[in-house]
Amino acid sequence: MSVVAAIDCGTNSIRLLVAQVNSSGVLEDLDRRMIVIRLGEGVDQTGEISSAALERAFIACDEFASVIDKLGAQKVRFVATSASRDAKNRQIFVDGVKSRIGVEPEVISGHEEATLSFNGATGSLVAAQSPLLVIDIGGGSTEFVLGVSAPTSAISVDMGCVRLTERILHDDPPSPAQIDQASVFVDSLIAKAGEVVDFAQAKTLVGLAGSVTTVAAIALGLDVYDSEAIHGSRIRAQQVHEVTKTLLGMTRAQRSTLGVMHPGRVDVIGSGALVLDRIMKATGIPEVLVSERDILDGIAQSLL
Repeated sequence: MSVVAAIDCGTNSIRLLVAQVNSSGVLEDLDRRMIVIRLGEGVDQTGEISSAALERAFIACDEFASVIDKLGAQKVRFVATSASRDAKNRQIFVDGVKSRIGVEPEVISGHEEATLSFNGATGSLVAAQSPLLVIDIGGGSTEFVLGVSAPTSAISVDMGCVRLTERILHDDPPSPAQIDQASVFVDSLIAKAGEVVDFAQAKTLVGLAGSVTTVAAIALGLDVYDSEAIHGSRIRAQQVHEVTKTLLGMTRAQRSTLGVMHPGRVDVIGSGALVLDRIMKATGIPEVLVSERDILDGIAQSLL
């Protein structure tokens, strides 16, 4: 039975999926894990990946290499997204990954990132009316992809939860003036995305990645993070708005006490929620269909 390994390294986290192909040609998870490494920390200001962030990334790569070897993956694909696209010293990152994982990371374009996200997110969703508008809110960028069985238009714009927190939402909690400034900034980039992707065509909004799933977990009233409960849930725009307002009004210490909150998202979840809230306002779509499957699954599928 064929075993493949997919790695997605974004601005905030690095994730691994090792999966095997069953007799029906469907991928079944053998191992799925995430480590918050904050690779994009400071990149927006300095243009370089910091030495501390590189060290965190390489420690995670060592762990992933051990898992890949143990589970006997025959094919491995490592995809690096926003932070490593933007960094001037990305070759240090590329060389360090290759020496540990054995494959060179692909610093993919925003368009390919969007395509992989669409394919991964929509493969396991049912009862979703097409066309689908898939949004992937990352640490440094957000992808917008419109399509039915495949993408028809896509764009990646430089707004993400880490970038927005570092650039505008500095205070703890952020001030009303900062929230207003962030909203104007996000709205301008959503409008830019709308020039390429026709939001009016979309019948269903599909949201993925940690900001969306965490907002969904809070809206669902979960005490602990539950992937099965979150995947396929539908969260109304008003619920998203209320959760966003609550998160932006809390201190980091208060957010850290939420049972569904991953420690690596505590300081950036308000920004991620704000992006989702503004997208729903701009598109006018009344609810978001939440997917726990995303670019990582798309990377694995590309290996088949």
